Amino acid sequence: MKKNDLKRQVAAAIQACLDKKAEELSILEMEKGSGAFTDYFVLCSGTNPRQVQAIADEVELRLKTAGVYPAHVEGYKQGEWILVDYTDFVVHVFSEKARKFYDLERLWKTAKRLEPSELESKPRSKPVRETKVGKKMKATPRKAVTSGRKRA
Repeated sequence: MKKNDLKRQVAAAIQACLDKKAEELSILEMEKGSGAFTDYFVLCSGTNPRQVQAIADEVELRLKTAGVYPAHVEGYKQGEWILVDYTDFVVHVFSEKARKFYDLERLWKTAKRLEPSELESKPRSKPVRETKVGKKMKATPRKAVTSGRKRA
């Protein structure tokens, strides 16, 4: 898988977590040779089993719409620690109690911590036009041309 595709998928999973009000979001980029079986861990917490399940559901739904399906899901029924394994990255959704108990950030302390913005693709630069005098101007959005009819 291309690195940009992977980053886009992880970013989609993160956004799904945030949209369901996940708390204490953490992203770990796993070191090569560390024994980790994946490239990224996304960790977050929910305040109760229903929210933990809702976060996991939203991650799956968001990625399924992009054609990406988990290889494995574990712990859904209990709603304490749901692991959604996408092979190249794993989403861990914890209850507050389970998060403190397992403390994966401590266990994988050599992993690099990332901010969600570090997974976003670099924005493309806007096209530049030149004026008659040769000075460069920023691109301006053009208004759509519509017929004189009003829409109902």
